[in-house]
Amino acid sequence: MRTIFATSMAGVCLLAIAAPASAQTAAPQDPAASAEASQNEEIVVQARRRDESIQDVPAVVNAVTGDAIANLGLRDFTEVKDLVPGLQLSNNANGIGGNAQMRGVNFDVNASGFNATVEFYQNDAPLTAGVVLQQMYDVGQIEVVRGPQGTLRGRASPSGSIVVTTKKPDLYEIGGYVELTANNIGTMNGQGAINLPVIKGIAAIRVAGVIDQGEGNRIHSIDRTADARDPYTDARSVRVSALVEPADWLRLEGNYQRIDRFSRQFGQVESFRNVNPAAIATPVLIGPKDRLSNVARPTYLTQLFDIYNGRGEVSFGGQQLIYQFSHYTQNIDSFGNQDPANFFPATTVVQRTQSNIKSTSHELRLQNQERVFGMFDYVIGGFDYVNDTPTTLNSPTVIRLPVALGGGVATVNQTAIRRTGKSHERSFFGNVTAHIGESTEVSGGVRFISYKDDGQLYINGSLAASNAQDDDKVIYTASIKHSFSPDFMVYANTGTSYRPGISAVGDFNIARSARENSFLNLAAETSQSYEVGFKSSLFDRRVRFNASAYFQKFSNFPYRSPNGVYYVNTVAVRNAQGQVTGTAQQVGVFNFVGAVPVEVKGIELELSGNITPRWSMGVVAAYSDGKIKNGTIPCNDLNGDGKPDTSTTAPTLAALQAAVGANNLSQCNVTQRSAFQAPFSASFQTEYSVPITGHVDGYLRGLFNLNGSSQGDPTSAFDDVGSYGLLNLFVGIRAPDGQWELTAYAKNLTDEVRVLTRGNPLSTSYQQLGFGGFGPTGPILTGPTGTSADTGYVGITTTPLREFGLSFKFRFGSR
Repeated sequence: MRTIFATSMAGVCLLAIAAPASAQTAAPQDPAASAEASQNEEIVVQARRRDESIQDVPAVVNAVTGDAIANLGLRDFTEVKDLVPGLQLSNNANGIGGNAQMRGVNFDVNASGFNATVEFYQNDAPLTAGVVLQQMYDVGQIEVVRGPQGTLRGRASPSGSIVVTTKKPDLYEIGGYVELTANNIGTMNGQGAINLPVIKGIAAIRVAGVIDQGEGNRIHSIDRTADARDPYTDARSVRVSALVEPADWLRLEGNYQRIDRFSRQFGQVESFRNVNPAAIATPVLIGPKDRLSNVARPTYLTQLFDIYNGRGEVSFGGQQLIYQFSHYTQNIDSFGNQDPANFFPATTVVQRTQSNIKSTSHELRLQNQERVFGMFDYVIGGFDYVNDTPTTLNSPTVIRLPVALGGGVATVNQTAIRRTGKSHERSFFGNVTAHIGESTEVSGGVRFISYKDDGQLYINGSLAASNAQDDDKVIYTASIKHSFSPDFMVYANTGTSYRPGISAVGDFNIARSARENSFLNLAAETSQSYEVGFKSSLFDRRVRFNASAYFQKFSNFPYRSPNGVYYVNTVAVRNAQGQVTGTAQQVGVFNFVGAVPVEVKGIELELSGNITPRWSMGVVAAYSDGKIKNGTIPCNDLNGDGKPDTSTTAPTLAALQAAVGANNLSQCNVTQRSAFQAPFSASFQTEYSVPITGHVDGYLRGLFNLNGSSQGDPTSAFDDVGSYGLLNLFVGIRAPDGQWELTAYAKNLTDEVRVLTRGNPLSTSYQQLGFGGFGPTGPILTGPTGTSADTGYVGITTTPLREFGLSFKFRFGSR
């Protein structure tokens, strides 16, 4: 497979280098005139399923263009958050999913299933975050639309949507690009594309690909055994796109993309004593700058994605019929270390997780191309989405010999877990926009959603839990806008949203309590949002100034404990032949979920434009304040005061049992933050260019991200984060017509190192056998009893590494 990817990429690069000989060369342009024209050019988006200026949309839309992605050296999709304040993007260590959160609420795919608070689309079809949050290449534009979505596109999402449009084939001109990047932290990234008209003006194909190799998070182990290998990532992808326009009334397009990724990574830790003097000492003192892990074995992850996307458009009588199809598969295989305290370094204690997900979507919609009666735009359609998510894993439990007999590992019990789940969502939607005169517009839309889900959890082959949903819901949106002039528009909008109830995965207790189940299977979430704002253009449209304010109220929002909740976990005990001989209890930890009421309020600002024809600048800022209002959440409450404890070490089984009784875990009523990221964030961009010779321009670019202070997990006194900034600088030379560009860059130039998240102290739970003396046949073993090995380390995440690198781009023809 890797040979195929390497060969494909080599072919793309060779074609890209050879093709200019047969392609027309673009005429050089005056750089000053080109820069000014670029800034004055309207950004066109499809936030409302038709082309329109971003300044005409009565909602907050952030557009990240393909040029911005290239200019700022964004290789991984998670870096898009650097350009969109208030947006957080991350991938799960197990590879099964990714997370996107915006407007003051969190999302965790392991807790909230596949109905995200921010939905992703690629080429207008829904796609899960785990597929999108990979290496980026050959992207035309990314649109981040804030606020409730669903009456116009795909699936309902309460906080917004992210729409990725890959570059389309050009029917008339050969073209493409090659880009090579290398840095001081071991990354080598090569990407490129070639565009070939097959029948000029009628049919064309575009082939693009990327190879990215490096050391990933660059976290190394303090244990330098054979298993503690250096971190490594290898990601490869190729995309083939086709476009056919045999007649003015017919357009057909489609693409196929494969992503193949392998990683070997350690989780970062630090000594808890760095922030808590009362914590136990660690064998090796580790700080955030050390970028080390205490475990001997990394997490191995293999991901393979196949994505098929197709679209057909038929135009007739001023109307347009559009069919959008998508099918994708995710094959994920991970081996995760289950000995976080590294208490059994000589024993392999890993959890293997295999997930084979298949999703298929269809959408058929009819919309106008010419206004009906000169004043109405409409969109009506239907949507169908099927998601099949089978997952298997093993959950290991170590059985330890008595200390009197050496304290070695007697055996490792494996609990077989299988989860099946299939959801089917159907919906019908419609939206009408009335243009009243030249200045006023009123719009409204509804969507009827029918959702069915059937999931089962099997433990050691026996059905342990079942969750079935059959739900119908109607959501709506409405907006009004008025343009006082061509350069100043005010608007107001409102909307509702819906997400099906979730079943959190990761608690494999074979003796669950009613309270435990209530924090695993939640009711459906609903929300109502209100937003007002204005959009304006100043100084002959060289400057944009936009502002908005919003309020959103959620019912049954799935709030997940960030650092885990301790619970009494009952596991099966097996003999040497694998037969179940009894059960035992131990301290487990899991991020349970509570359905809570949440209120969010916030503001968003944008100011961008040209200071001079050669100097551009932009600022985007966001503030969100999300709070749980008297909600019941799972918590650690060993003292029984009804308030979440600040955990400094894992409790003993006896202490936990005394606190929770038959409920297995505690619950608390709280009024607290609903999100853990900083409420305020902003990004500042600037670029200045100057001609060096008639054939060479020089430029300096800057990107500065400011993050306000954050209190992190409300139950932890040790994870607060002060405000900080990250500075990226780019300096280079380029051809005035943009044909080539050489850039030297520095990301996180000032080497800012901040701990962004800090979990509870790491511990390994296991079953301890007792020693009852010697009998006629040998030692008498008693128990086992649940216990845990504590460690003075905590898992952390930190700001990105400082990175110095070089990038070279060569473009030609249709780019």
